[in-house]
Amino acid sequence: MSAVRTYLDHNATSPLRPEAREEMMRALDVSGNASSVHAEGRTARALIEAARTKIAALAGAAPRDVVFTSGATEAANWVMAQPWQVVLVSAVEHAAVMAPALRCGARVEIIPVDGAGRVDPEGLGELIDAVCGDGGVSVAGAVLVAVQHANNESGVVQPIAKIAEIARERGVRLIVDAVQAAGRVALDQRGQGIDFMVLSSHKIGGPQGAGALVIGNEASIDPMLVGGGQERSLRAGTENVAAIAGFGAAAAASERDLARSAHLARLRDTLERDLKRATPELIVIGGAADRLCNTTLVARPGARAETVVIGLDLAGVGASAGAACSSGKINRSPVLAAMGIGEEIGKCAVRFSLGWTTTEDDIAQCVSAWERVNKTRSGARAMA
Repeated sequence: MSAVRTYLDHNATSPLRPEAREEMMRALDVSGNASSVHAEGRTARALIEAARTKIAALAGAAPRDVVFTSGATEAANWVMAQPWQVVLVSAVEHAAVMAPALRCGARVEIIPVDGAGRVDPEGLGELIDAVCGDGGVSVAGAVLVAVQHANNESGVVQPIAKIAEIARERGVRLIVDAVQAAGRVALDQRGQGIDFMVLSSHKIGGPQGAGALVIGNEASIDPMLVGGGQERSLRAGTENVAAIAGFGAAAAASERDLARSAHLARLRDTLERDLKRATPELIVIGGAADRLCNTTLVARPGARAETVVIGLDLAGVGASAGAACSSGKINRSPVLAAMGIGEEIGKCAVRFSLGWTTTEDDIAQCVSAWERVNKTRSGARAMA
């Protein structure tokens, strides 16, 4: 295995930022409980509230609307556990949203997507109208729409502003998984009137095990945990001050790095161009749509994703299969199936996701590794 690693899997976990590490170390030296009124407790509380302000700025939200959780999965499950009558969930949602939606006990409707994985806002409006008119569903507080801001596999960005407008006009609630979009596109939770926004620390260079649910001014939610007054009495329990502090530092750095989006997009485009030059038959999935600046999902027909990913890993490049991985087995991606991509191409999907550590040298090393892996594979096939 190569001694020098090239890490291009930021959509899975982005390496811990120096700013986050520094803030966490500072927080670990604080001995107080954030609920205590003495000086040590007030110091811990100040770290939490400073982080809340930074995360709110990244989300385009008010600080008081940010509630800390253990991660995005917890936040999504919390929202889905509310007493909805109907949940409409896009066909390309992350499993952290889709799985609890399917188990929430409400009537579930799948929102279709086009070949690029995008939701049609007008079609969504028609679906909401049909659902609310079918069976006499009472709209107020009873219907939830779930549409992610950007897809974790393809990077395709949804027209969230229009979707939020459609939801508001019809009086239904909207949850937006903004995990992949945070720090890569500007978020505007309050301006767009998004009822619930889900965020994750480790996707933006913060520590693992921290996340947030942003709750809109007009939305309400039953407490997740009771027994204490923490987090506006919505999630009881002593806060993980160090993780929250690191999350806040990563959020501030990610907001600053929004200015680098064009640079990351150029690196992504260079990667796609050079991969295609090396393997002309390459397919860039979702390439014609509006995508995150850092994400590319490619497939070389006939080259199974797990084989390519293992080969890249041995060559010193960390990437991932486009399909979800469970217990070491690569399964067909529901996202690609919803986009109408055939199973044979879907099994070949490999995702590269760039981030704050990515350099031009990383792109060159990735392309070199790709060429070696595909050359080896072609040679082995010729000998077979």
